[in-house]
Amino acid sequence: MPTKVLMVCLGNICRSPLAEGILQSKLSKDICLVDSAGTGNWHAGEAPDKRSIAAAKNHGLDISQQRCRQIKQSDFSNFDYIYVMDNSNYTNVLAIAPSETSKSKVKVILNELHPNQNLEVPDPYWGNSNDFENVYQILDEVCEVIAQQIKSKKITV
Repeated sequence: MPTKVLMVCLGNICRSPLAEGILQSKLSKDICLVDSAGTGNWHAGEAPDKRSIAAAKNHGLDISQQRCRQIKQSDFSNFDYIYVMDNSNYTNVLAIAPSETSKSKVKVILNELHPNQNLEVPDPYWGNSNDFENVYQILDEVCEVIAQQIKSKKITV
């Protein structure tokens, strides 16, 4: 049974689609299934931001077929791990968690690189292509750590 990971940001158009594409590229689908969602529903049904698509494409990844969606309560039972991009996402996701067990699945993603520091992946939405590239690099580094943890079964909730 593959490990199921959900990546979450605010609108599901910038950071979480990149995180989804990056992590999935590092693990076969028989080992890990990755999806992404936003805490808001403004972009539901849309493709990721064109700048996220371009940043991914610059690294050989195609995320253009992803479609944005809002996180829902069933995600807590459908996913093993829920990684959020920032502290606001963390608060918003915990607010809809149906149980303490569900809350234990939610992690600030950069804590995998910098334990207990609650560092945030910057939101590049109001920035330029360099900001999207910076986010790609941050997510690539942390997704490599997560991929290795999943491969070695050392990931913990």
